[in-house]
Amino acid sequence: MALQRIPHSTLMEILLKLDLQTLCSVACVSKTLQFAVVEAISLLSTLHLPITFSPDSQTLKIGILGRCRGIRSLTVNCLRLDDSSLVDFFGPHLLELNLLSCSLLSYKFLAAVGELCPNLRVLVLELVARDSPEVFNRNLAELLTRCLFLDLISLKIRGPGDVEAKYFSAVEAFLPKTVKTLKLKSLLHQEAICIINKLRDYGNSLIPTYSRNFECPQLSSGLMLQCLSLTLDVISNELIITIVHSLPFLAELHLEDMPNQKQLVHRDLTNRGLQTLSTCHNLISLSLIRGRHNHQVSFKKLNDMGMFLLSEGCKGLESVRFCGFSKVSDAGFASIFHSCNRLKKFEIRNSSHFSDLALDGFDAIGCSVTELRLLSCSLITCESVKQLAYSTSLEVLDLCGCKSISDSCLESISTLCNLSSLNLTSTDITDYGLSILGQGSLPIVQLSLRHCKRVTEEGMYQLFYGGGTISTTLSALDLGHISGITDRAIQIIASAGVGITELCIRSCFHVTDSSVEALAMKKQFQGEGKLLRRLDLFNCIGLSIGACRSFRGPQFRGLQWLGIGNTRLSSNGDVSLVEFCSKRPWLTLCLEGCEVGCHDGWQFHRS
Repeated sequence: MALQRIPHSTLMEILLKLDLQTLCSVACVSKTLQFAVVEAISLLSTLHLPITFSPDSQTLKIGILGRCRGIRSLTVNCLRLDDSSLVDFFGPHLLELNLLSCSLLSYKFLAAVGELCPNLRVLVLELVARDSPEVFNRNLAELLTRCLFLDLISLKIRGPGDVEAKYFSAVEAFLPKTVKTLKLKSLLHQEAICIINKLRDYGNSLIPTYSRNFECPQLSSGLMLQCLSLTLDVISNELIITIVHSLPFLAELHLEDMPNQKQLVHRDLTNRGLQTLSTCHNLISLSLIRGRHNHQVSFKKLNDMGMFLLSEGCKGLESVRFCGFSKVSDAGFASIFHSCNRLKKFEIRNSSHFSDLALDGFDAIGCSVTELRLLSCSLITCESVKQLAYSTSLEVLDLCGCKSISDSCLESISTLCNLSSLNLTSTDITDYGLSILGQGSLPIVQLSLRHCKRVTEEGMYQLFYGGGTISTTLSALDLGHISGITDRAIQIIASAGVGITELCIRSCFHVTDSSVEALAMKKQFQGEGKLLRRLDLFNCIGLSIGACRSFRGPQFRGLQWLGIGNTRLSSNGDVSLVEFCSKRPWLTLCLEGCEVGCHDGWQFHRS
């Protein structure tokens, strides 16, 4: 009765501020709200589905998009969608299109986007390397010549092995002049040089015009790229120099490569490249990542001098990500902290020389840092973490692979009043350390304890029954590859982890059918807890085919993603599991061993 007293316009205003998942939950409350939600969905101008939710064609057409009219912004995980699933909803009204994990979409889909959505401003596509590059570029050219107002283009071609072909020659030839953000993966070094030279040619076409009082020149309209992100075979001095000389307005630069040893003989990034990059005074975000290719590789020609030059020239940096800087010492890394006083995000990966000394004085100079990620930095100890104790801004702390991190630093971590994400993967944390976290008042939403070999079921009890806030705030928990996780640990999580919506217990060999039964009975949203949305059981070899019985009836009714690869549950033909999936067309069943949500590895899925 109280709902009926609320003016219809007010109710609509409230509902239109909610996301789709919340709207669906609200619709279950009453008939009045159900009708109101249906109307609200039809009025949505923006629809961003969760990236871990991959609907099938029928669910999308009838259950979601079929109720929407004139969507202007759309984000969909397309793992289970083909061309025909989407084109019916395209039109001139669409301004932003984000299609992720497009394992079934053909390259002809690109031409269809160009024909039906000429007013697009934002285009994000993740496609699989399937047909020839010529077919891809022909269709991409049709898209780019029709969508003349694009502001952001992000194109990712995912596939096995090295990048061996030119997938983006059409970008070089037909890139719209309106583009301010360009993200491409994967392309060849020389192909990247050609594209950037094209951007320079656009820049040279800018003609100075003057205001009426002739006081100051103003640039006429033209290409002014501000964000460039490239994943390619090798990062070189030539590439950096070309970027700096061609893109004077660049504010964000993200480069990632995966070279082989032969490529590094002829070209690589050296101090000269960083010296050139230091002249980009507008740069606020920088990523230089060297990945692994069957062997450990790094920027062996970069040292402290290059970092000193970079930090002196780019003092406005707010976000920094470095991986593969094997010759840079503490002094080089510390120069970034001391020179860039606006720094908010700092990430170092696989640095054998990054030690506690690099963070010396962080409590005084790192007060604005919100994200600190120190991945596989073996020299980092608890002394560094203790310097973070007085930070009131730190929200994300990632110590993955820092093997010297132990319980003694968790007292300091517990004082970080705004910490929402904590990654302790492969550290030396024990049950005692978890008891400290369990007693604290941290607002932690995401916690990873993967490969923490000294964690047991007792640690789970201390974490969730310690009297602190984590039992209610924690939403995503990763316990993968921990032999001490047993059925009792999972039962504790199911009963006390009321906020858990994502759980990873892959390769927990002592987990049996009892754990699945406990999770199936997890306290639900209408009572004290939230629905479990994502569950990773990959390589849980202790499960029997009988665990399939837990997937029936109303149990696991909120599940959107389930990973059961390399378990007995993945055997074909089990009636309970087949029936469970048939009644939940929104559920993604992953047999491939992907991480939660198939955010990486989706290109290898069997169609």
